[in-house]
Amino acid sequence: MVEHLTAETFKSKVFDFDQNKDWKFEGTRPCLVDFYADWCGPCKTVAPILEELKAEYGDALDIYKIDTESERELSAMFGIQSIPSLLFIPKDGQPQMAQGAMTKESFKQAFNEVLGVKE
Repeated sequence: MVEHLTAETFKSKVFDFDQNKDWKFEGTRPCLVDFYADWCGPCKTVAPILEELKAEYGDALDIYKIDTESERELSAMFGIQSIPSLLFIPKDGQPQMAQGAMTKESFKQAFNEVLGVKE
């Protein structure tokens, strides 16, 4: 199941922006954060793909969703101006942002190349 995050749960699972100025990943597995809105057509296209990928990859990675409408401050912190915006976060290293809807194959390629996670 894809997990929805608030600013508070984001701090404990991804990045504690109150405690750290420089990037320090708080998670134990690589993850993807999907910045979305309920009214966004491309976001609705991506949602079932992310659910399928979470089922296929299981505990190899975490997939989170952040509602840009209810978490405006968090969205602003990452400079989200278009949605969906997808933040790929490897266990070690810097996160990478992608904009726009992606195909299932594109997600799998990014999981492999950016996150180092194979199916």
